[in-house]
Amino acid sequence: MTTEPSLEQFGYQQELRRSLSFTDLLVYGLIFMVPIAPFGIFGGVFQASGGMVALAYVIGMVAMAFTALSYAQMAKAFPMAGSVYTYAGRGITGTVGFLAGWVILLDYVLVPALLYLIASAAMTAILPVIPIWGWLIVFVILNTVVNYAGIQMTARITKIMLIGELIVLAIFLVIGLGALAMGKAQAGALTPLFDSGTFSWPLVFGAVSVAVLSFLGFDGISMLAEESKADSRKIGKSMVAALGLAGALFIVQTWVGALLTPNRAELLAKGDPEGTAFYDMAEFAGGHWLSVLTAVATAIAWGFANSLVAQAATSRLLYAMARDRQLPAFLAKVHPRHKVPVNATLLVAVISLAVGLYLTTREDGIPLISSLVNFGAMTAFLALHVSVVVHYVIRRRSRDWWRHLIAPVIGFAILIYVVINANIAAQVLGLIWLGIGVLVLATFYAYGRRPLLAALGGETSEKSPRSR
Repeated sequence: MTTEPSLEQFGYQQELRRSLSFTDLLVYGLIFMVPIAPFGIFGGVFQASGGMVALAYVIGMVAMAFTALSYAQMAKAFPMAGSVYTYAGRGITGTVGFLAGWVILLDYVLVPALLYLIASAAMTAILPVIPIWGWLIVFVILNTVVNYAGIQMTARITKIMLIGELIVLAIFLVIGLGALAMGKAQAGALTPLFDSGTFSWPLVFGAVSVAVLSFLGFDGISMLAEESKADSRKIGKSMVAALGLAGALFIVQTWVGALLTPNRAELLAKGDPEGTAFYDMAEFAGGHWLSVLTAVATAIAWGFANSLVAQAATSRLLYAMARDRQLPAFLAKVHPRHKVPVNATLLVAVISLAVGLYLTTREDGIPLISSLVNFGAMTAFLALHVSVVVHYVIRRRSRDWWRHLIAPVIGFAILIYVVINANIAAQVLGLIWLGIGVLVLATFYAYGRRPLLAALGGETSEKSPRSR
């Protein structure tokens, strides 16, 4: 047994407040993934999967399970904020870490804007007197105020929101199962898992690339490593547990929803451009009140609860990169009383508002930004799996073949397939973003600022700014 390394051993000071328990981390991860996330993208996944929605989520959960295992291993080795940026930077090299952090910024910076936009559109449909941009501003201000108040306030709010989402989900499942018992099923019991008439691996994996958006968030737990009271092993366990619980909920609700979906042929042929397929199905199953309930719950879950934790995670990523001088130093400022990265939090709010307002002017805004978010996350996860192998097998000579070699290789293979089959526009824009990151990195090198991080026990001679 070895003593868990402290933050100071890595060249940093403890600036954020350690106040989160294992339960807080688990709730945070669940809220980030949104237990009712399939409500909002059900129609798109239904069409993309040929009606096999539950199968798409099963494969998505398995794919992400390997990534969660790799996260758990790296969180144990490097218990600090920064997620993939930290793990790739310390597990491989600082250069790879910077590029991994830069790529996952595409995910973290755009996610809040995407969530605000989806929620604002839903609320405008319910209360059209307030335009989309009005709701967007309300959501941004509300979440920024809560995050500014400190991580403990965020944790308390997320617990309340999680209970509310689970209640709505329970109501839907009870009504939905009752409707199935009354003979309202529109397809065979196993059709959501396998339909011989539409099945093909390219089709299913194409749907997985969309469904996996619902799983993004368990990784955000790693951003709170420096605010956790639990040891690093608990951080990894909370990620795996959150992924497993959310996956089970996704599979059950999409199985019930797919069986009750009316006009299946029309949905398969034309898709769900208005994003109302799930709410139409809920009305068919239980009446208009159930449709309204699920729509309002989706808007609040995405626009407040999910956006709240997404903003918190993004600010921690910016904070981690800034204190290593790989982003402007002002982003590393921590509020003396609230103990949150205050400037990073405010910057995320400004970017989310600007991007969200811009996307309200584009008809293809939501599909495009969803694809970009997925592309950024999946690409960064590839670097994560490589970092496990390099750090444990090559450097530490580990012989734990399953956790340190086989599982990361399987996870890498699954993700590379998803990335290759991603939206073409997302691939192009994602590669452009990566290219910009390479130029930024080249500028660092030109000015003698190689992205080397302080290592455990002083294994490198260069220390981070916080240790000087």
